[in-house]
Amino acid sequence: MIHHIVLWNLKEDLSKQERLEAALEIKRRLEAVADTAEGVISLQVVINQMESSNKDIALISRFETEEALKAYQVSPAHVEAGEYVRSVTTGRSCFDFKE
Repeated sequence: MIHHIVLWNLKEDLSKQERLEAALEIKRRLEAVADTAEGVISLQVVINQMESSNKDIALISRFETEEALKAYQVSPAHVEAGEYVRSVTTGRSCFDFKE
């Protein structure tokens, strides 16, 4: 099993309302990709609600195989979602590992 964790911050120049709308849109778009990609075991987008965190959005996902992760990353739905995510975020961090 492959774990894929990605963390972002929302762009600082967004208003509080824009930040909330962007976070919800990221969640909607990325979670929808799980419905179309093969090999996804689970995929969850979490919006930060705690001051102890230094990231605003987390993608926490698990895949059957490394090949399934790679296929997800190049799928048209993920590529389209990624374009939106990059337009409203900064400071992407990614950590993948096998279990």
